[in-house]
Amino acid sequence: MNYSKWIQYFSNNRLNRVEPDWQAPIGMTKEQQARVLPSLAQFELGDGGGPASLIAHNAESFRCSSDEMRTVVDLWFNEEKEHSRLLGGAVKRFNGTRIVSHWSFSAFCATRRWLGVRFELQVLLLTEIVSTAYYRLLRRHIPDVAVKQMCSLVLRDEAGHILFHRDRLAAAGAKGWLWRLQFWLCGHAAALMLWINHGPAIRFLGGSTAEFFREVRLEISRFIRRLEARTVLEVVPPASPLNRSVA
Repeated sequence: MNYSKWIQYFSNNRLNRVEPDWQAPIGMTKEQQARVLPSLAQFELGDGGGPASLIAHNAESFRCSSDEMRTVVDLWFNEEKEHSRLLGGAVKRFNGTRIVSHWSFSAFCATRRWLGVRFELQVLLLTEIVSTAYYRLLRRHIPDVAVKQMCSLVLRDEAGHILFHRDRLAAAGAKGWLWRLQFWLCGHAAALMLWINHGPAIRFLGGSTAEFFREVRLEISRFIRRLEARTVLEVVPPASPLNRSVA
């Protein structure tokens, strides 16, 4: 895996970030604000507001496998903290208060601790994939310019995170129908958990369950397709001139 590329990417991604216009007029009714606030507050806690690090029982062995890996992981989670800060701005904009715990987040962290860093990394990847669907629907349906701008910033980062995980899995040789099956199943489980907590807010804004899961399926299928293409490039060397037919 090309660690230098990702260290450079995360470093560059901190540049040219335009802060959402938190002072812009709020384009939402009081009821709309009240309905979306719990969702934003939960995401603030989950996206770096809690333990912004790998927390599996064997996470340190992975994080410290090399100096480059430690740097990349730290830069990745620094962006998660930035998402929490942005979401905190949205919560404050609607006169909400920060939450410090939620049952779903506690269950999420417990699963990550118990099942080891390999599974934790997959859980975090799938969370980024299904969160991409959430932020797309939120940006599409919420009638507030500042939150739309916030969603665009987060989506920019999530796209990079997903590509980082694709490179990581390609380097590890993840492939095969059994791997794809478990990835799809775990992905739909992650999507279902997110929708249970956040679906009411999105539906109130005009989104739908079908729209959300359509976005999830699109993202998962795109990830698998590009991962498999990337894995082939990783494992199949270029043809040697000696093996080429001569006209």
